Amino acid sequence: MMRFAWRLATVAVALVLGISGALAQQIRPAGKIIGHDSEGHSIRQVHANDIDIGYKLVGSGAPLVMIMGLGGTVEHWPPQVIAALSKQYQLILLDNRGMGHTTSNDATFTYKLFADDVIGLLDALGVKKTHVLGYSMGSTVTQELLLTYPQRFDKAIIHATSTDGSNVAAVFKGRTIDNPTVARQIEATTHWKTPMDRIAAVSNQVMFVVGTADTVVYPESSKVLAAAIPGAWLVQFKNATHGLMYETPTGFSRIVLTFLGTDETVKAVAPPPMLPKAGDGKVQQ
Repeated sequence: MMRFAWRLATVAVALVLGISGALAQQIRPAGKIIGHDSEGHSIRQVHANDIDIGYKLVGSGAPLVMIMGLGGTVEHWPPQVIAALSKQYQLILLDNRGMGHTTSNDATFTYKLFADDVIGLLDALGVKKTHVLGYSMGSTVTQELLLTYPQRFDKAIIHATSTDGSNVAAVFKGRTIDNPTVARQIEATTHWKTPMDRIAAVSNQVMFVVGTADTVVYPESSKVLAAAIPGAWLVQFKNATHGLMYETPTGFSRIVLTFLGTDETVKAVAPPPMLPKAGDGKVQQ
């Protein structure tokens, strides 16, 4: 009986510690509730960087801020991706300025401005460090974040990115853009060029994800950037386009979770036994 009681007490303590640990990781929402999404998650606004930033929190675990692409809002993330990632991470989903539930002002759109918006939201939420996932325009914002605020981020997933925004903006040449905010985003894109002289100094663990058939950004930028950042991962999905995460949400989610869950820092203790000792030219048996 005593043994049973001891085991029961041990289980109870473990449950309390586990629950306490989980709660300790949770972000306390800030700002006013302005609505709810189709799943019942609260949509809030906080005032930061001279605008009202709309966002929502989904899931539990370590934080992962997700930055949408040009013309997109939080509702454009594939539901399967949100469902998969939110089982292990607390997602911070925000609308870029002027889109969705985020307001704008007369400030000229730049990627530095977009990055400052993200930092403003994180400050309002009291998040000192987080993982980050950026898609398309959001991937370039992620580049800026790693260059300007590297200490605020742990791992970064950079999906469908570019080193030269003018090439991306060329996709929209000749098209009528009815949304003035999207037009401002495109204008900002024309001025983006990755500072390659600084990119090699990025020490965050980074993974680039791109489709081999992406004709918006093309895979070359991801290859160049992955080669420039020490230890960066490069994942290419064959035949996938710029809509890779919509075409294979399961595959995309799986590689993101694998990357986030892998400890890449390995301490080398000794060479494998089949390798020669330094200087003797002989193979160890």
